[in-house]
Amino acid sequence: MAAARPALPSSPTSLLLARSISAPDLAARRPRRWLVAAAGVPAVAGALAASASTPAASMLLRDGGATLLVTAGAYSLVRAFDALTERRLVQQSLSRKVVHVLSGVFFMASWPLFSNSTSARFFAAVVPFLNCVRLLTYGLGFYSDEALVKSVTREGKREELLRGPLYYVIVLLIIVLVFWRDSPIGIVSLSMMSGGDGFADIVGRRFGSLKLPFNKKKSWVGSAAMFISGFLLSALMLSYFSWLGYIHVSWDQALGKLVLVALAATVVECIPVTDVVDDNISVPLATMLVAFLLFGNTAN
Repeated sequence: MAAARPALPSSPTSLLLARSISAPDLAARRPRRWLVAAAGVPAVAGALAASASTPAASMLLRDGGATLLVTAGAYSLVRAFDALTERRLVQQSLSRKVVHVLSGVFFMASWPLFSNSTSARFFAAVVPFLNCVRLLTYGLGFYSDEALVKSVTREGKREELLRGPLYYVIVLLIIVLVFWRDSPIGIVSLSMMSGGDGFADIVGRRFGSLKLPFNKKKSWVGSAAMFISGFLLSALMLSYFSWLGYIHVSWDQALGKLVLVALAATVVECIPVTDVVDDNISVPLATMLVAFLLFGNTAN
């Protein structure tokens, strides 16, 4: 007697098997001329179910479904803020940074949707890759999308899509391919870039009247927001991936290291070099370097 396979309630296989219809039932409900065709339905369904029941096929279906879901979610997020900006319900500067924060956080939070296969990171990388193609398409002027330009750029010029927004998704792509979800380096770097840098701009614009003496484009309160939000989001995401079992965190050591990483990212964000190196490049690179020196490949 064959051993029973473990049930996977959420898998496409279980849904397919649950909806299979036997040939006698079909024959009873269909005219006789459809009997032969109806008899073949369960055979095809059974073949598909059997092929999907193998571990490799199940992981492939899971990764493909996760890619479609996350891609649709990322597109919907940007489109929602496109509409809000177009209707002037959200200021353009605020929309740009909210998208900056949420895109990174939601994308990182979606990584557990993918399987444990070695190819899972490549499926996840499809999401930022498609965004790269999209930004290049509109930034180079092949197509026009004024709503997108207004929601993610600083001055509302399509050429800006080829700078900060493009650098952002390229960094997402690199982090997924190089570090993935079992490395604290990628998790902390993405947290600092999305949450830290994003909240620094949002808070700084609203409350940053007292500027830094060496950089009049930055404020004390904005830098404080960068440090606090980057630290908290990094700790939150490390907890998230630790709880799911992808990494192990020794908090008695990790918290002190996170303070140093957040401080390094904040200092780099304060330096007046944005005309030479964009924050979406300098902040994650500095964070990766410091996190690598402090954490290595573990979150101890």
